[in-house]
Amino acid sequence: MKDKLIIFDTTLRDGEQSPGASMTREEKVRIARQLERMRVDIIEAGFPAASNGDFESVKAVADVIKDSTVCGVARALERDIDRTGEAIRGAASGRIHTFIATSPIHMEKKLRMTPDQVVEQAVKAVKWARKWTDNVEFSPEDAGRSDPDFLCRILEAVIDAGAGTLNIPDTVGYNLPQQFGALIATLRERIPNSDKAVFSVHCHNDLGLAVANSLSAVLNGARQVECTINGLGERAGNAALEEIVMAVRTRQDVFGCDTGIDTSQIVAASRLVASITGFAVQPNKAIVGANAFAHESGIHQDGVLKHRETYEIMRAEDVGWSANKMVLGKHSGRNAFKTRLAELGIALDSEEAVNSAFARFKELADKKHEIFDEDLQALASDEATMLEQEHFKLVSLKVCSETGETPHATVVVAVNGAERQAESDGGGPVDAAFKAIDSIVESGAELQLYSVNNITSGTDAQGEVTVRLSKGGRIVNGQGSDTDIVIASAKSYLHALNKLHSRLERAHPQV
Repeated sequence: MKDKLIIFDTTLRDGEQSPGASMTREEKVRIARQLERMRVDIIEAGFPAASNGDFESVKAVADVIKDSTVCGVARALERDIDRTGEAIRGAASGRIHTFIATSPIHMEKKLRMTPDQVVEQAVKAVKWARKWTDNVEFSPEDAGRSDPDFLCRILEAVIDAGAGTLNIPDTVGYNLPQQFGALIATLRERIPNSDKAVFSVHCHNDLGLAVANSLSAVLNGARQVECTINGLGERAGNAALEEIVMAVRTRQDVFGCDTGIDTSQIVAASRLVASITGFAVQPNKAIVGANAFAHESGIHQDGVLKHRETYEIMRAEDVGWSANKMVLGKHSGRNAFKTRLAELGIALDSEEAVNSAFARFKELADKKHEIFDEDLQALASDEATMLEQEHFKLVSLKVCSETGETPHATVVVAVNGAERQAESDGGGPVDAAFKAIDSIVESGAELQLYSVNNITSGTDAQGEVTVRLSKGGRIVNGQGSDTDIVIASAKSYLHALNKLHSRLERAHPQV
């Protein structure tokens, strides 16, 4: 039998540390449920000591996830570890992941500790974490630039202290595949008690090598990979889960291991994370990009038509792509609607949510002739957004834009249920709408990003708008979709403003 390759997803922790990717508690739970459906082994839900909001988010994930291990990260400090232990207390299976830097530059410049002090602190942290759970992971931060002799010393000590997983991070994306793989092999060979722990890797993508480095490590004995959906993460991101999983699955002739991931859930997870974070997936992204299984060259098209494997090494259906259009229309029934949602892996939390989504589906079917699966996923995302507390709600919007005239918008917004109206000119209809909304809410927020993507093809397609706002060190995303792009823009702007108003939203973990 082949070894099990453990998939450790850190989208909710390291992925969230991308500026602008901060998530609410409800959004984290939605993504965690999708990761559980995908059969991810370990979900790193956050950094509980970073803020009260992050503590509550990790706790919420721990309380609802039953089939995956829920992990919280903590610095090698007793107060961090205790906070993490409290957050994962309700998990069916919980893990504490503690870390301390081990590279010379980090120990000297950041920690201002001697190597002996770092080893002592690491051992103390692991032993303290064991008071909460037997499932303890230790990471020597910046291992990729650490002295191998020192790594052997500290890792041997933490294994003796009770760490069952040793994660070797290439924190700054500095390593090359051959070099990083050799490091894993060296550590496994030289550490006397290495057989008592699972070796893991966590690679960043600063040089575009995160996936390559991770796979090199797996070939050299690592049996856990830390990764994120869509490669989301700090700076240039992390190793992409979908690429790791499909590389190992596709090249079983090379890898002596395989994952337990339900790959048919990959595309759904990718779209959910992109929608919530506002980080769109580039069309030529491997596995989950819109062009990943598209063929335009005549030679390629001819080959695929004759035999798929001439130009495709994977089946699109295996990762969740579907060529099937949703044939339901305005005359379709509620049961057929629910059945298609289930087939797409879309789970709404209550009958009330299903009824509301079905009503909005009927409205959409009146606006456009064909309804696609992507439209349903956007409807479900909008439904989840509407269930969040709405301090500001769009009641109506009227815009006037014509050649040679200044665009003008009139908007009615409900503020805590009380309707207020305003109007404004602007450089365009969207600008006028945003200015009119601002005259009501007086947020003082700075617009950092305005992005529009078509959900499906055609001039009647829904547009999905992402807005990123910042205020007082907080960065939030808002999303909205509609067949009218100006209305979608107003929805996304108000969604972001609601997040800024909400005290459940937290600051960036490193602030």
